[in-house]
Amino acid sequence: MRGQYSLARILGIWALVAIPMGILSWIVYPALSPNAGSDPLGAGVVRITLLTVGLIWVFVLSMLIVRHEEGDLRWMTVKRRLRLNAPRDPTTGETRRGLWLWVIPFLVASVVWDTTLRPLVNDLSVSIAPVLAEPPGYSFDAIFESQAILDRLVGAWWFLGLFVVFAVFNTFLGEELLFRGVLLPRMQGVFGKWSWVANGVLFGFYHVHQPWGITESVIGGVLFLAYPSWRFRSTWMGIVIHSAQSVFFAFLVLGVVLGLA
Repeated sequence: MRGQYSLARILGIWALVAIPMGILSWIVYPALSPNAGSDPLGAGVVRITLLTVGLIWVFVLSMLIVRHEEGDLRWMTVKRRLRLNAPRDPTTGETRRGLWLWVIPFLVASVVWDTTLRPLVNDLSVSIAPVLAEPPGYSFDAIFESQAILDRLVGAWWFLGLFVVFAVFNTFLGEELLFRGVLLPRMQGVFGKWSWVANGVLFGFYHVHQPWGITESVIGGVLFLAYPSWRFRSTWMGIVIHSAQSVFFAFLVLGVVLGLA
C-alpha cells in the first residue's frame, strides 16, 4: 500500500523511542539518584525530569519524521500527516461534530479501567512474573504519601510547572503524536484491519522504562487510545482520552502546591 511502513521501519521507529527511555530510566536515573530511598522528593524530581527529556525526544523524532516525509513542518502539513483533524465518520470519511461525543464512553471506560480493573491486572502480572514488580525508588507515590514532603511542596510552583511540562509531552506532544499520529496511519500495510491492535501492543512494550506498567499499557493502549484514533481516523481521540489522566493529576499537584493536601 502506498505510503505504508514496512515492519522493519515500524520496529525501527519504536526502538528509537523505547531504547532512549530505557537508558534514561535504568542507567542514567540510578547514576543520578543513588540514594533514592532516603530522598524520595529529590529522586522523584530527577526521574520526572529524565522522563520529560525522553518524551521531548519522542516529539522531536515525530517532527523529524514528518519533515523527512513531507518536506516541511507547516501547520497544515503536520495536521494532515498526523491526522490532527476532527473525528471522521467510519463509513463516509466525513468529519462531523457529533462524533466528538464518542469521547465520552471511551473516557468513562478508561476511568473504570484505571480505578477498578488496572490494579487487579497489575497485581496479577506481578504474581505471575515477580520481575515486573516496581523496584524501590521508582514510585512517585512516595512523594505524596509523606506529609513532610507535602509540606515542603507548599508554594513550590516550580514542581507544578515541571509536572505540566512532563504531562504535555507525555500524553500529547510525545506519545500520542508518535504512536497515533506517525505510526498508526502507516501500519495498515503490515497489519491490515488489526493495525490498531498492533499499535497498542507496540505502545505497551515501549514502556521498557517502567516494565511494571507494560501489561496495563498494552490493554489501555489498544482499547482506549489506538482503537478510537483508528476508528475515527483522528489522533485527537487518543490525545483527549490519554490527557484526561494528566489533567486529573495536574489538579492534584496544584492542590499540593496550594497546601490543600
